[in-house]
Amino acid sequence: MTVPSHITAAAQAAPSTPALVVDADTLDRNIARMAAAGRAGGFALRPHAKTHKCPQIAEKQLAAGAVGLTVATIGEAEAFAAGGVTDLFIAYPLWLDDGKQRRLAKLAAGARVQVGVDSVENARRIAGTGASVLIEIDSGHHRTGVRPGEAGALARAASELGLTVDGVFTFPGHGTAHAANATPTDVRAQAARDQEAALTEAAASLRDAGIEPTVVSGGSTPTAALRGDGQINELRPGVYVFNDAMQVALGSCTVEDVALAAAATVVSVPAADRFVLDAGSKVLGADPNAWSPGYGLVPAYPGSKVVQLSEHHAVVQLPPGVTAPRHGDRVVIIPNHVCNAVNLAAELVIVREGRHVESWPVAARGANS
Repeated sequence: MTVPSHITAAAQAAPSTPALVVDADTLDRNIARMAAAGRAGGFALRPHAKTHKCPQIAEKQLAAGAVGLTVATIGEAEAFAAGGVTDLFIAYPLWLDDGKQRRLAKLAAGARVQVGVDSVENARRIAGTGASVLIEIDSGHHRTGVRPGEAGALARAASELGLTVDGVFTFPGHGTAHAANATPTDVRAQAARDQEAALTEAAASLRDAGIEPTVVSGGSTPTAALRGDGQINELRPGVYVFNDAMQVALGSCTVEDVALAAAATVVSVPAADRFVLDAGSKVLGADPNAWSPGYGLVPAYPGSKVVQLSEHHAVVQLPPGVTAPRHGDRVVIIPNHVCNAVNLAAELVIVREGRHVESWPVAARGANS
C-alpha cells in the first residue's frame, strides 16, 4: 500500500490534534463521481446525510444533481431543513410520540418529507402529519422492513389511513457482513442482487394492490456500483463522500478515494514495535471492521494494526522490521466507520492542496431523535 499523499498533507495541515481532516479535492471528486454514475445509470441520487451531517457538504451534493437528502432521524431532518434543504427522506420506521408528531408536521409544512414504514402501527401515527411514506423492504439485512410480497398489503393499509404511498425502499446492509468462504466482492454482489430482486417483487406487490410506486429506492455505498438493470430508480449511498477503512477493505474504494481521516499525534512510544496516538474511541468511534483486524487503518505503516482503543488513546502495533515514529510525529488513522467518527466531532477541518482553508460545523451532530 502506498501512502496517500493527500491524506498525509491534510493531517499535517490540521491546526491541532486529534482532528478529523477532510481533503476537499478528494471530497469533490467523490461527489462528482457518484453524481456521474447516477446520470449514466438513469437513477436519482438521494445521498444519506447521516455520514457527514454537514450543510456545506449537502449543498455540494445537491449542486451536483442530488434530488434531495436521506436522513436517519427527525433531528437530522430539522438540521438540514434549517439549512434550506426542501426534500428529505427519513429512512427509518419511526415511532412517533406526540412531540415527534408535532415536529414531523412542522417539517412537512415547509418541505417535502417522506418517512419509511414497515407496519400499520407506524403508519397510523404518521397519518395527518403531511408526510408521505415509503414501504421498507427487508432484502436480506434482517433488521427492519417487511417481506417483499407483503409490501402491497401494507401500502393499501397506509393508503386507507389517508397517507400517500410513494413507493418502496430497502437497505442492503448485509453487503458489508463477513461471510465464510466468500470474498468481499462476492458479498457485495450478492447483496446487490438481493436488493434488486426484493425491490422488483415489492414494486409488483404494490401494483397488484392498485398503487403505482413512483420511487423504488435502494442504497449503500458498497452496492451502488453494482446496481442491475431492474426497476430501481433511486439510490441512497452515504459513505462515498468520505469513504473509510471498511470501504477500502470491501474493495468499493481505494485509499486514494478516502477524503476524511483522523490526524493524530504520537504521545508515547513504549516499545520498538508499538506507539500510541492521541485519537481514541471518542475520535474514531469503536466499530470493528468485519474484513480487516483492528480499529482503523494506518496507511503510513502497512501491516500495522490498531490493537487497542481507549477513550483518548489508540495503540498501534507495528509489523517486524518497521521503525516506529517519534514522539510528536503526526500520523493518520482512517476510521473503520466514518459515520460514527463524524458524529463525535464538533467540526471538520477542511484542507485544500495541503492547506487548512476553513472548518465546517457538524450541524446535525448528536441529532439522534
